[in-house]
Amino acid sequence: MAAAAAIAPALPSAAWAQTYPARPVRLIVPFAPGGGSDIFARLIGQWLSERLGQPFVIDNRPGAGSNIGTEAVVNAHPDGYTLLLVNAANAINATLYDRLNFDFARDIVPVAGLIRVPNVVVVNPSVPVKTISELIAYTKANPDKINMGSAGTGSTPHVAGELFKMMTGARMAHVPYRGVAPALTDLLGGQIQVIFATMPSSIAYIRAGTLRALAVTSTMRSQELPDVPVVSEFVPGYEASNWYGVAVPKITSVEIVMKLNQEINAALADPKMKARLSDLGGMVLPGSPSDFERLIADETEKWAQVVRFSGAKQG
Repeated sequence: MAAAAAIAPALPSAAWAQTYPARPVRLIVPFAPGGGSDIFARLIGQWLSERLGQPFVIDNRPGAGSNIGTEAVVNAHPDGYTLLLVNAANAINATLYDRLNFDFARDIVPVAGLIRVPNVVVVNPSVPVKTISELIAYTKANPDKINMGSAGTGSTPHVAGELFKMMTGARMAHVPYRGVAPALTDLLGGQIQVIFATMPSSIAYIRAGTLRALAVTSTMRSQELPDVPVVSEFVPGYEASNWYGVAVPKITSVEIVMKLNQEINAALADPKMKARLSDLGGMVLPGSPSDFERLIADETEKWAQVVRFSGAKQG
């Protein structure tokens, strides 16, 4: 056994990749169960378990806006047995937080994108606006009297709203909540007037008519809300969405990264998986590790400008 242990590290990484995974794999989700990150992690985890013959166990590590779970993966052994469910918070936090114990771009290796999910600009029906142009005009005529709720400082609903303010000059007061659910409760009650809400959290209220959808924040109309325009029809160049993918610690072997990428892309090409993800309001993000790395870099730069504009900071 001692001799085998001595030989094992000398085996080529390709040989390890051929037998990977040989035991259960942890997929760390840096948010609590039940949210978008958790849902998408469980979908891809089940697919990988079935395809690769080992359990992909979902490990929820919420806290500090995704930083606790992310740091756990950064510090994990880079053997392919600890994965991270990445989302837009990782790009936002690079500027939002003054002190992090890691550098996301340096310490994490992107594996594959999963899905991009737009937000929806929703207002309480009592607000006298029915289009984005009317919202902009109303906020300028009534500066800071429109309260814009969010899931918390630095959340995607927050920065989506701040990008809108930055590009249009709209005057809205930010009201952060601890999650999108309490923010939507107050929107329904009229305590706040607008949210750049996540699609999965708001679509039922839109369909029921209890909230009014003004526009979707993606560049194309949503299949789930085909009659709702996109913000960029009124504000050229505007785009804001959450996105999800998988990453591993730095120095993880290229062979393992490519094996995971291949299997994730197979999932995104599967008609049943595509239909399930579409039902959740998103568009799949197939591509190479380099494609996902480029997306993360572009989003990090984009949201850095917005965070600085908003003046938001976390310790």
